[in-house]
Amino acid sequence: QVQFVESGGGLVQPGGSLKISCEASRDIFDYSPMAWYRQRPDEPRAWVAKITPADNIQYSDSAKGRFTISRDKAKNTAYLQMNDLKPEDTAVYYCNVVPAESGFWGQGTQVTVSS
Repeated sequence: QVQFVESGGGLVQPGGSLKISCEASRDIFDYSPMAWYRQRPDEPRAWVAKITPADNIQYSDSAKGRFTISRDKAKNTAYLQMNDLKPEDTAVYYCNVVPAESGFWGQGTQVTVSS
């Protein structure tokens, strides 16, 4: 079992940047791939960035070139740096392992991109 706590969301203008964090209750990043997911209004949750223990990284088409996933194993924390944010990036952002475990979802962090 692991708990994830996401933080760092907020209101940002289009074109702006934001870095959100995900702290895990234990060292799960050492042996499990993890991802940032987001849920936009009236849409199912979808992954936006993935990273494996070997640091293989994938981005969704919408995130490619704008988002950067990283992690600090010593802090059991993952990050998502988001640049050039667009209104369609407005969503609740979550982290979880890959594939996602239903019991591991945290409360997420709200990111709102609006002028």
